[in-house]
Amino acid sequence: MTPPLLSLCMIVKDEADQIEACLSSVHMVVDEIIVVDTGSTDGTQEICRKFGAKVVEAPWENSFAKARNTGLQAAKGEWILWLDADEVLQEENQGELRQAVGASKDDAFFMKIIHYIGSQKEQASRHTAYRSGQIRLFRNKKGFQFVRDIHEVLQWPATASRDLPIPLLPVHIHHFGYMDDAVKCKQKALRNLKLLRQEKKQARQDPWCDYHLANEFFRAKQWEDAFTLVNQAIKGFLSTKQPPPSICYKLKFDILFQHGSMRGAWPGIARAIQIYPNYVDLHFYKGVFLMEHGLYPEAIKAFERCLEIGDEQWEHYSEQGLGSFHAFHYLGRCMERMGKAQESHVYDHYSASSMRSSSSSQKREVVL
Repeated sequence: MTPPLLSLCMIVKDEADQIEACLSSVHMVVDEIIVVDTGSTDGTQEICRKFGAKVVEAPWENSFAKARNTGLQAAKGEWILWLDADEVLQEENQGELRQAVGASKDDAFFMKIIHYIGSQKEQASRHTAYRSGQIRLFRNKKGFQFVRDIHEVLQWPATASRDLPIPLLPVHIHHFGYMDDAVKCKQKALRNLKLLRQEKKQARQDPWCDYHLANEFFRAKQWEDAFTLVNQAIKGFLSTKQPPPSICYKLKFDILFQHGSMRGAWPGIARAIQIYPNYVDLHFYKGVFLMEHGLYPEAIKAFERCLEIGDEQWEHYSEQGLGSFHAFHYLGRCMERMGKAQESHVYDHYSASSMRSSSSSQKREVVL
């Protein structure tokens, strides 16, 4: 009997309010659905079975990685696609997903993840969005495994080839899990802090733990604690003789700007740009810093560099609009402060037009 080509693997607990939207978006693309349920009591399992899913009941052991690996053990497909219940696979270009796994010699694919932040899922297209590429599709039975109890990551096996760059599929996944209502309902902050503090007690220190703790404190607007921890994360990565991930620098400067300590961001921003020259967020922060210190010609160059990079880069975790309408807006503010009213109005027009275009595109992408 020929094994299925593509298996969807998920872990769930009490997701009846959103699991149907997720499975509706993907069930026609995959050949098998494996759902690891860690204790649902709200009818989640019945909804999953309605879509033909095989439900594997497993006790919750305070580890997202263990739960995901349980699903991998049950999957029979040649390829694994993994999603969360608060995610939706965009309908457009789904055929390219099956085409890729059917003919590819690669072992894994990045997919385009759009993370929404805001108050209501129904208004996601009007809220702040962040973009990043993430490996969501990989070959089964190759040795891929998840590691880390919280904020789990996919561990690349020694048996899989890393000679070629990992391709990026033009297929979007929309993630709603950190919108305000979801965070409050699931008590994600308390859950995350509990697991991260447990991890922090372990003998082997992982800089990622400090980063994720810093991010939780940042969301809670506890700026000093967040800043201390993100600096610890950066030092931890440097101690391993590797450049800190770009997202660490983004969080560091986000903290400084939100706290009103912008002066402390220089010359750190310039050094970070040397490491990650194509990270639009860093150039944007540089522009804001220069503008607030009255260095308008230099700020204009920074915002123009943002427009050159644009919003369609997926290498880094990036806020939507920093390479388009936000950059135009700040160019307008620079012109305004320089007494160039006509140029300011032109940039404001570009900003508004770019924002409408982005919002329209985002509405087409979001599938609720």
